[in-house]
Amino acid sequence: MAKQLDYHTIREIFSRFHAAEPEPKGELDHVNVFTLVVAVALSAQATDAGVNKATRKLFEVATTPQQMLDLGEDRLIEHIKTIGLYRNKAKNVMKLSRILVDDYGGEVPNSRAALQSLPGVGRKTANVVLNMWWHYPAQAVDTHIFRFGNRSGVAPGKDVDAVERAIEDNIPVDFQQHAHHWMILHGRYHCKARKPLCQTCLIRDLCEYEDKTV
Repeated sequence: MAKQLDYHTIREIFSRFHAAEPEPKGELDHVNVFTLVVAVALSAQATDAGVNKATRKLFEVATTPQQMLDLGEDRLIEHIKTIGLYRNKAKNVMKLSRILVDDYGGEVPNSRAALQSLPGVGRKTANVVLNMWWHYPAQAVDTHIFRFGNRSGVAPGKDVDAVERAIEDNIPVDFQQHAHHWMILHGRYHCKARKPLCQTCLIRDLCEYEDKTV
């Protein structure tokens, strides 16, 4: 775990991220907030590309909780069976769709607690939805952010909760909205787990990672 970087270094890092990609976007396809919830829930232990491939046809026939219930679990499984843990995920999607219809009038709630009360929706999923749909600066810490935060010193922490707090506490407010997207994309495509692309990294001179010998 690297030491926590200071304010000025972090500001420079995110200034560079912003200059390179002013409006970073999540890579999960969706057409509304409900399909975003479903896509993020399906993405656990799966790639965004794999989820997008599976949901392409699904979201042509089911874009609301009621439509998902009408589709039924067996037909849902046919759409998502290429995704890991698809049976359990299908059960959760059906359960959360029923709750949304019965308890929320078919609308997706926009508090973290209400989102987390839905089957298959953990804190990370809730934070993604709050950030991407409602533009609330919630920080969804996945494996890419956890790795990058600890390697670089941007947001070191022993667990995902500690990294989330480090992001909120240390990254300047004007970068908070897009912080987790910049960090995910950097971790996914540059600060990789096994062979980080340090030689072409735009923050190489600011990073605390000791092994920069790609």
